Amino acid sequence: MNQSKVRKHVTVGMLSSIAYVLMMLDFPFPGFPVFLQIDFSDAPALIAAIVFGPAAGLMVEGIKNVLHYLIQGSATGVPVGQVANFIAGALFILPSSFMFRRYKSLKGLLIGLVIGTLLMTSVMSVLNYYVIMPAYTLFLNSPAMTAEATKQLVVASIMPFNFIKGILMTLLFLLIISKLKFWLTNQLQIHTRSL
Repeated sequence: MNQSKVRKHVTVGMLSSIAYVLMMLDFPFPGFPVFLQIDFSDAPALIAAIVFGPAAGLMVEGIKNVLHYLIQGSATGVPVGQVANFIAGALFILPSSFMFRRYKSLKGLLIGLVIGTLLMTSVMSVLNYYVIMPAYTLFLNSPAMTAEATKQLVVASIMPFNFIKGILMTLLFLLIISKLKFWLTNQLQIHTRSL
């Protein structure tokens, strides 16, 4: 039992480190504002969520964002971007983890990834309109955007960006899972026996 807990903690720590490195390797997506950056740091969190459960995935999401804030900082001085990244990651990985752990199949995972993409796209659009964009303008001491300008930014940029990010993450994760199928199966069996 203790050996399994140590393995879990070590694996979650390793996946958090990988997620942080992937978060630093972000890049702009053509056609979108430069502040919208794509990164693939949700993949390690999703692996943790599938193998060890949703709490482990959230832990990876949390650790990578805390590390990012402590090391990289934030343009606003307040971790608005990191909080937004955590929420978006959680919305993406939780449905995927729940569906895979319930059906234990690639089909269940794919359904979860689609639900996660749609959930991330819709909820992040609402949060950006009501909370995140106003927080950025507040902490940057910028003039407040009008409701119409915020709505236009959300509809024209943030919503399609999150949808595209979800599709890219889904494709990447399906590629990863095909390469790590043996390791993931082995980890699931070890973790299941220790419960």
